[in-house]
Amino acid sequence: MGVDPVRTSGGLLEQATDRTLVERCVDGDTRAFQVLITRYGRMMKAYAVRLTRSSADGDDVVQEALISAWKRIDTLEDGAMVKSWLMRIVSRRAIDLMRQRKDTESTDDVMVEAPERDGPERRAEASSQLGALSAALDRLPHGQHQAWVLREIGGYSYEEIAEQLGQSVASVRGSLARARATLVKDMEGWR
Repeated sequence: MGVDPVRTSGGLLEQATDRTLVERCVDGDTRAFQVLITRYGRMMKAYAVRLTRSSADGDDVVQEALISAWKRIDTLEDGAMVKSWLMRIVSRRAIDLMRQRKDTESTDDVMVEAPERDGPERRAEASSQLGALSAALDRLPHGQHQAWVLREIGGYSYEEIAEQLGQSVASVRGSLARARATLVKDMEGWR
């Protein structure tokens, strides 16, 4: 009878597949859930901040999403899909929050790090460009901002965005076209 290294060594738990971690979470293993949080928490936070335009609201969204995920992890049919499942929960929580609070904060407090291989000049340029994009996104009307973030950052299909926002697919396409046109125009003057 072999010994399962994932079950006996906390150090190997981090190397387990998403499917294995989800199976352990369903069995009540909080350490396995912590590994999932470590794996996807930063991505969830970045996505939530982009959706809500606020670091503080992003934290709240991620916290609520993680609580919801822990309570409902047994409903996830394919553990290998946990990443996209977590991102959908974040998206729903963020949209719920934005509906409750029409007035959102700026994304100016978001820090995005450039890859280490880039020198200081490239990091400064990337930071400046991200700041310009962030400002341009902040100027978009609320519906266009939501649709753009869900599509470009979340990778959602037009149908999924329409479902999330309670709009028709044609309306989503129109919002995205207007958002893209505005962003292109705003970013042309950046250079």
